Amino acid sequence: MKRSLGRELIFMAIQTSINGKPVALAAEPDTPLLWVIREELGLTGTKFGCGIAACGACTVHVNGEPTRSCSLPVSEVAGKSITTIEGLKSADGTLHAVQQAWISAQVPQCGYCQSGQIMAAVALIEKTGSPSDAQIDEAMTNICRCGTYPRIRKAIHAATGQAAKAAKPAEGGA
Repeated sequence: MKRSLGRELIFMAIQTSINGKPVALAAEPDTPLLWVIREELGLTGTKFGCGIAACGACTVHVNGEPTRSCSLPVSEVAGKSITTIEGLKSADGTLHAVQQAWISAQVPQCGYCQSGQIMAAVALIEKTGSPSDAQIDEAMTNICRCGTYPRIRKAIHAATGQAAKAAKPAEGGA
């Protein structure tokens, strides 16, 4: 096969896991993971923002770590576990505590950056348990052009309370 620029296409078979399901991908090794997620797999919750890993709209988890997928070659995810925004909800459709907190705090305005913001927040909570304001400031480097940072912080704090409640068994009888 040839592209219009005359460059021969070289596809690589890549075995990975996306949202808990094994996936076999066939893509050029330098194709950004974002394009494979969106175009090949049809998972469009992860957004393209800048293309240089600066804004964070494309954040996904790779082996549990928040990763900017717009600049990560798909060849680097072979054998790794990837979670997108679509993979956060439980099997029964229940939203993740961070997603629920986002809705309750009315975080989004335009909403474009929100999937990346939520993925970064989930990773932060999984790493710290209950992050301080300083930890939130340090970890949440995604850009929100609408300036909803105070609501993002509020939602992260609310989600840590929800996550703690969900992890503890109910005390006493009903």
